[in-house]
Amino acid sequence: MNKIRDIFKVETNFQLLKVNVVFAITGTLSVYFAGIVIDFLGLDPYVLGSFFYWSLRIILLLPVYQFLLIIIGSIFGEFEYFWKIERKMLGRLGIKFSS
Repeated sequence: MNKIRDIFKVETNFQLLKVNVVFAITGTLSVYFAGIVIDFLGLDPYVLGSFFYWSLRIILLLPVYQFLLIIIGSIFGEFEYFWKIERKMLGRLGIKFSS
């Protein structure tokens, strides 16, 4: 269990549980909300073509996931943990935040 805690950089098993629950909820909700946005925009795989539709859906999924990760992480009291992850992910995309 210590190896898993080291990988996730958490101190307790309870924090590890919260982090995993946040990741699970965020992933599920981001897929759900991306579908709602796609439907709201009236995009259809039969009209756009399967490749373009799924490419657009995946591109839309990324910012939805980033936003939800911070919101849900905050609800679970782990804002600092997930903000570090966000800064790292956004830094890889070339978006820098001051510490």
